[in-house]
Amino acid sequence: MRREDIRNVAIIAHVDHGKTTLVDCMLRQSGVFRENQEVVERVMDSNAIERERGITILSKNTAVVYKGTRINIVDTPGHADFGGEVERVLKMVDGVVLVVDAFEGAMPQTRFVLKKALELDLSVIVCVNKIDRPEARPAEVVDEVLELLMDLDANEKQLDCPFIFASAKGGFAVRNLGDPEENMVPLFETILESVPAPEGEPSDPLRVLISTIDYNEYVGRIGIGKIDDGRISVNQDCFLMNAHDLSKKDKIRISRLYIFDGLQRIDVKEASFGDIVAISGVENVQIGDTICTAENAEPIPFQKISEPTISMEFMVNDSPFAGQEGKYVTSRHIRDRLFRELNTDVSLRVEETEDTDCFKVSGRGELHLSVLIENMRREGYEFAVSKAEVITKRNERGQLMEPMEQVYIDVPEEFSGAVIQKLAQRKGELLGMGAGQGGYMRLEFQIPSRGLIGYRGEFLTDTKGNGVMNTIFDGYDLWRGDIAYRHLGSIISFETGESITYGLFNAQERGTLFIGPNEKVYAGMVIGQTGRSEDVEVNVCKTKKLTNTRSSGSDDALRLVTPRTMSLEQCMDFIDTDELLEVTPKNLRIRKKILDPVMRKRAQFAKGKS
Repeated sequence: MRREDIRNVAIIAHVDHGKTTLVDCMLRQSGVFRENQEVVERVMDSNAIERERGITILSKNTAVVYKGTRINIVDTPGHADFGGEVERVLKMVDGVVLVVDAFEGAMPQTRFVLKKALELDLSVIVCVNKIDRPEARPAEVVDEVLELLMDLDANEKQLDCPFIFASAKGGFAVRNLGDPEENMVPLFETILESVPAPEGEPSDPLRVLISTIDYNEYVGRIGIGKIDDGRISVNQDCFLMNAHDLSKKDKIRISRLYIFDGLQRIDVKEASFGDIVAISGVENVQIGDTICTAENAEPIPFQKISEPTISMEFMVNDSPFAGQEGKYVTSRHIRDRLFRELNTDVSLRVEETEDTDCFKVSGRGELHLSVLIENMRREGYEFAVSKAEVITKRNERGQLMEPMEQVYIDVPEEFSGAVIQKLAQRKGELLGMGAGQGGYMRLEFQIPSRGLIGYRGEFLTDTKGNGVMNTIFDGYDLWRGDIAYRHLGSIISFETGESITYGLFNAQERGTLFIGPNEKVYAGMVIGQTGRSEDVEVNVCKTKKLTNTRSSGSDDALRLVTPRTMSLEQCMDFIDTDELLEVTPKNLRIRKKILDPVMRKRAQFAKGKS
């Protein structure tokens, strides 16, 4: 039996190719919003950080009704660090809309998400977006996508996928270039025609695969997934099973059931096969679990979540300014918050260490961890984090293995030499180079993940902001040897107090400062970067000795260079292995792990001897 009243589709693409804007447009034109309702752009990016950075971090579910058919839509992230989200949600759908930028064409993450869709034998609709860009080249992009499909061994049906040309911002889609540009109807029609309706029998035993977990303070964990077989209803007794843990067989009861309608969840009493539902009241539900009625039912196979590749230490802040700005500062507060994050982020790992004040947090990349840090900071947490380090393994022969990245760089030709030189120093291997789009060169590297730690800031400087870098995880390979993360030393404050113009004026000759006058500093705090490889200690609290011939007012003549202000990611990139980043709701401070200068020198000496 087919349910012709439902279609389940995911929107997939490379980062910034317009997925969320396309979903916005579909919601508007389906009548989800009132005519006079004010709606923000990218309404699906509900998290403040998502809105600020213009990226999707978590997949979102929504639904629109077109010609009596409910189209369940899953908006997925495009950034490589959140690829785990894409892998999971594709199990919920029967087809995908692959969004490709009409100028940039097929990019690294386009290959990754399309490969996942083809492996699951999903129907593909290619939407060439942003065709109203002045430099758009839709016809060439169609050829690129067809080449990509052939590279990925697509079958005949997948190669014969429909192409739609659209401008999500302009609010239109057309089947052929040159057709009247009116609305999104051609896309809706193509979804109804090309995405298969769910098949099943309402009388079959129930099986629901949980693909996403949401969390609510009032009802706890909420499992979201597609009903593969049968029918589900409120107060039904079921079993919770898992294909990767056959011993798991928990008895549960469905307390509340929801389906999606626009941006809302609607309470329902029952739902049938093909529906994407949210289920609350199941306390220990995990991603990959199968909810079923028969005790001997086969749990639905589920791809294991990709393992983290990078880790950081989160610890209690013990600087001289500890506890002055944060609301939650103790190890218990930090521990509870980190473990609570596991309720919704399955790609994250949190481990307790021998030190009760320190926790090892592992994720898929620097961006993945920086989003967690920024969220905690905004919630009032105060803590310190260490330099990000990669997670290594050993193969059967005992050889050390490390995570690798495939890096694709588009850069003006005059900057390509500097990029190749820098990545070679970081153990990168140039795999290919050729002409890119718009006079740019396309460089392709394989590089250890740790070689990219701290590189993005340098890359933007070296290319004067004109370079574009995309990365994708490329498995584990043999350890490539030591990498020097930073070639320049730190300027360290010598004493605790308030920075003075006179002290800063003398210190700025040593390098680039991160602070201005009248800022609180403490001994061991990093306040700048030197022009040499060694660290330098300075006294920025130093005042000028006053005499009858020199007045304090003469300080007004001292000219200070504007200090360099750094974002959270830039601070995370900057810190070295012997430094920490102090994170508070109001400030980001870089500091040495050992604040006392004498103890620090002894530790360096001991390390040098070893």
